Amino acid sequence: MPDFQADHDVINALAEDECWAFLAQHAFGRLAYTLVGEAQIVPINYVSDAGAIFFRTAEGSKLLGVTMNSDVAFEVDDLNGSGRFGDGEASSVIVRGRAEVLEGAEKARAEQLPLRPWVPTEKHTIVRITVNEITGRRFQLSKPWRHMQP
Repeated sequence: MPDFQADHDVINALAEDECWAFLAQHAFGRLAYTLVGEAQIVPINYVSDAGAIFFRTAEGSKLLGVTMNSDVAFEVDDLNGSGRFGDGEASSVIVRGRAEVLEGAEKARAEQLPLRPWVPTEKHTIVRITVNEITGRRFQLSKPWRHMQP
C-alpha cells in the first residue's frame, strides 16, 4: 500500500481573504459558461475589485453565452515549483457568480480599472462577475516517485 501523507498535510483550504489576495496577484484565468446547453471555457484576462471580477469582451460566443445565462464560474491557478515533476506548491481559486454587462455610470467606473486587452483587438464591452461563492486550495506537491511506489 502506498505511503501517502494525510490530506491535511498536503491540501489546505484558503480563507476568503486569501482567495481575494490570490486573485489580486494574478491577471489571467478561465471563464466557464454555458451556451445553447453546452459547457464552454475560455481564457480571459481580468481585474478583481470590490468583491467582483471584471473582464472585457467583444461580440461573439462569450458575450452571447453570459447574456443568455448569467451563471458562470471562473478559475485561476498557479504552479510554483522546480519543474514539471518537482517539489513545489500549486494554488487554485474558483469563483461562482453572475455575469452582467455593464452600461452607463457602472461602465464608466469600470473603465477606470487597469483592465485592457492583452491582444490588439477591440473589446469595448465590460462584464462584471458578482461573486456568490469563492473557494481556494493550496497543494503541497512532491515528486511522484516518492509516494507512488508499490
